[in-house]
Amino acid sequence: MKKDTHPPYQDVLFIDSATGHKFIIGSTYKTDKKETHEGKEYPVCVVSVSSASHPFFTGSKQFIDSEGRVDKFLKRYANAGKKQQDQGSKDQDQDPKKAKSPTKKKK
Repeated sequence: MKKDTHPPYQDVLFIDSATGHKFIIGSTYKTDKKETHEGKEYPVCVVSVSSASHPFFTGSKQFIDSEGRVDKFLKRYANAGKKQQDQGSKDQDQDPKKAKSPTKKKK
């Protein structure tokens, strides 16, 4: 068998950025960041969502988003919905006599 084909497997400290929850899992993740946890130094991986903050596991209905992606999404599509409603009301305000009639196809 070939040697050095797989990255080294090691214990890695994962930190949930939303809640600050820390847990150790074996992984091949590589990083330069290191942090001491329970008297031992581990490489660190910061994650935005884990079982400590995900609504499915916590039972809460509100999503805790430390990076603001959900708010950004809601703002963007709330504005798009308003534009569609405004456009729909403009179409209704037009005079029905001036509205275009459907074109008939010739045979």
